[in-house]
Amino acid sequence: MSTLFTKIIDGQIPGRFIWKDEHCVAFLTIGPITHGHTLVVPREELDKWTEAPAELMTHLVDVAGKIGRAQVRAFASERAGLMIAGFEVPHLHVHVWPTNSLADFDLARADTNPDPATMDANAAKLRAALREDGHGDLVPEA
Repeated sequence: MSTLFTKIIDGQIPGRFIWKDEHCVAFLTIGPITHGHTLVVPREELDKWTEAPAELMTHLVDVAGKIGRAQVRAFASERAGLMIAGFEVPHLHVHVWPTNSLADFDLARADTNPDPATMDANAAKLRAALREDGHGDLVPEA
């Protein structure tokens, strides 16, 4: 049975994609803890990060770093947060978000009803920043 993330990857459920390559995708989460909160998700369905091959984890963290650098600039934050929790959806995913405080690491603070126009604008900001960083061939139009 396909996970929620596989359905998003396959286009069965809409997503605000900011990155697509042969191994993973990245899209804005529908429950952001800060503006620009993104999930980096492997195309392969793996439940736990401890089950993932080292090469895949290296790739996911590399992509997360590129997104994090773009987030820091696009949202004028001090840092980019990184977390692998693994309880929300049984499909490996890496949370990456712009942050100015350790308080931003609390998923219980997620916005459960974000404004769609703001989410679209946040995705556009991230896509533009990633293109500025030279990753345009991996950044979808929308």
